[in-house]
Amino acid sequence: MTAPSFYTPTVKRLIDVPLAIGESPVWDDRTGDLWFVDISAPTIFCLTPAGSLRKFDMPAAVGCLGLCENGKLLAGLQTGVHIFDPTTGALDLLCDPDGGRADSRLNDGKVGPDGHFWVGTRDEAVPQTGNGFLYRVAPDGSFKTILSGLLTSNGLAWSPDDKRMYHSDSSGLYLQAFDFDKFTGEIGPAQRLHDFGPEEGRPDGAAVDAEGFYWSCGVRSGRLNRMSPDGEIVEVYMMPVRGNSMPCFGGPDLKTLYVTSLALDRHDGPEPGTLMAFDAPVAGAPISRFAL
Repeated sequence: MTAPSFYTPTVKRLIDVPLAIGESPVWDDRTGDLWFVDISAPTIFCLTPAGSLRKFDMPAAVGCLGLCENGKLLAGLQTGVHIFDPTTGALDLLCDPDGGRADSRLNDGKVGPDGHFWVGTRDEAVPQTGNGFLYRVAPDGSFKTILSGLLTSNGLAWSPDDKRMYHSDSSGLYLQAFDFDKFTGEIGPAQRLHDFGPEEGRPDGAAVDAEGFYWSCGVRSGRLNRMSPDGEIVEVYMMPVRGNSMPCFGGPDLKTLYVTSLALDRHDGPEPGTLMAFDAPVAGAPISRFAL
């Protein structure tokens, strides 16, 4: 195994508002808006092309977002998957796949190439018990349990050819992949790709670039790990904060990497969560929209 190359990109902080748990950045290529959340605030934010920051308070913890074909957004809240209308602020329940379970909340979620919303849960029990799930939510609100026995479902992303789905367990410290059928949403057996060591960080949110490489935020390490399709870390981008939580590609050419982070208490003082960006060395793979 070849040692990865390390880089220190020129990173720009895009907001002044401190975040507790910044997560789920999503670039809207139709409007130029960059959406993201603060899970525990709980708030949905929109950074407009003009640089203004819109803020939408939520009634419960909000873990993730997805774009819809009709211009609305999906929002994965503690209380279920909702349809969010940014023009009116209306929030309508689509379904609650987790059923209000104790010690659980919706965490990372992405729209897959099949036009469905894939959303996982985080086991909030202390200590964790392995009660996490990954669900597939259809536009009509029906849903199916895909994976179980998880600690913290995370890192969802798909290869540029839509034939592979990536998924990590942040608390389990591993990355896995599945063969994927975009027409049926069926997945093949799990392929264990990487077990993360302490210096590599806890695998959090992720994105895939146009060359098929997987970018995974290593929480508490300050690293953004670029990984080959077979799970090898080939490049490491050192961020100015240690709590980076999720990347996404954006900009007109998909060559801007947006990265959220969460707040950490460090020996040299508190590190608030934020939203950052830097010029990516490669374009990102386009993301899908919910068929609604």
